[in-house]
Amino acid sequence: MTINKVTKYNKMFGEEKIGKLLLRFSVPAILSLMVAEMYNMVDSMFLGKAIGPNAIGALTIAYPIETLFFAISMLIAIGASTSVSRSCGDKDFKSLKTIIPNAMVLMFIIVSIIITIIYIFQDSIIIGLGASENTFSLAKEYISIILIGMLFQSFTTVAAYIVTSFGDTKIVLLSTLIGAICNLVLDYILINVYSYGVKGAAIATIISQILASIYVLIVFVKLKMCLKLPFKLTLNKSISIGIMYVGFSTFIVEISDAIVAALLNNLLSTYGGDLAIITVGLTTRISMFLFMTIMGISSAMQPIAAYNYGAGNYTRLREVVKTSLIAVSVSSTLLWALFMIFSKQLIGLFINDSAVIDQTAKAFRIIIAVFPCIGVYYLSIAYCQAINRVKTSFKLSIFRQLIVFIPLVYAFVGGLGMGVQGAWLAYPISDMISFITAAIFIKYTYTSLEILERYQVFKKRKAKNKLRLANATA
Repeated sequence: MTINKVTKYNKMFGEEKIGKLLLRFSVPAILSLMVAEMYNMVDSMFLGKAIGPNAIGALTIAYPIETLFFAISMLIAIGASTSVSRSCGDKDFKSLKTIIPNAMVLMFIIVSIIITIIYIFQDSIIIGLGASENTFSLAKEYISIILIGMLFQSFTTVAAYIVTSFGDTKIVLLSTLIGAICNLVLDYILINVYSYGVKGAAIATIISQILASIYVLIVFVKLKMCLKLPFKLTLNKSISIGIMYVGFSTFIVEISDAIVAALLNNLLSTYGGDLAIITVGLTTRISMFLFMTIMGISSAMQPIAAYNYGAGNYTRLREVVKTSLIAVSVSSTLLWALFMIFSKQLIGLFINDSAVIDQTAKAFRIIIAVFPCIGVYYLSIAYCQAINRVKTSFKLSIFRQLIVFIPLVYAFVGGLGMGVQGAWLAYPISDMISFITAAIFIKYTYTSLEILERYQVFKKRKAKNKLRLANATA
């Protein structure tokens, strides 16, 4: 495959029917997110059944750390892939030889530093995340092992997103599928057969991450050879800042989950003990399946929107946003209805304790009460990144979790004396506020795109008139 063939392949972003194009990219993205979630999901299912609630609590303590690394990976992956998509739309292929290697070097440096810091201070970090006497040793055993695999996981995420920006819709799905299947098999062997417990789950995770990264590396090397670009593993300051600048909103969205999880663990351990932390862990894992549809459609829309923005095709860009809004609203509503009806059955997959199941089901239904609305919020963030409105995407990304949810949860739980119930109520209220804010922004940008379209028409007419006048004079 040459640059010309890559250019031809990328034309689908600007010419193919949007509904079909969005479906082609969103289905693999949703499936890949679903499969990726199976890493933690499978660990929770096996350990919850084999060891009990304390194992779920330990994984809940580890969740913010895992989310931190995923947030860093997505920071670089989204920044690099969006830059690649815009460069392809702009026919600026020379930029690729600096964008792609910079993304890899940047990922390696940042992830290595974070791994080292967490390993050195892991005892203090685990206690700070809300671990009790019952969960500390289990959490430490799990975290100390999974740190080994984080570099492989980060490479897989960044490289796969870069390859996707060239039109390969399967790599993210296949890489996560390889990892998830291996994790499932190894979890069964190490936990059920050999009774390695939490240690077995962690070992299964890192082996699966390594195997997935090997597959992505093979595809990535093939892409490098096809493009015939001399990638040099050097760190360019301006390119690196540009990558982080674009991907920072995604990082904030992901890291917000880690911050909220850490704060909730500490807050609820005071008001509800280990049972409240277990409830948070279970609701988080189940609700992630709902968010997969939203995030999948948003990530699928992003390269399409970025390409058309780079190409100056604003009419098609508006159509991309409109189609994405319809898709995310319809799909999230259908899933929401299913999860509301079958809440107890879903929770029962992880644990046998009927009291925990009942409490978690009640909390879960409150948490997702207005879920169908939140898709507009996440879509607006991805859209801002695609059209290079970085400041706006940053403001939106910190809005739901950091600006609205955290103050609400502290006000409800402690300030108003609502206890654990207040934490659950903070979710739908913050979701509704975020939806209204995002809807206002989408409407505003639609107006902006209409103005750009009219300006383009004006320039074309002016150019035609000038040419007509020149011909008449000649």
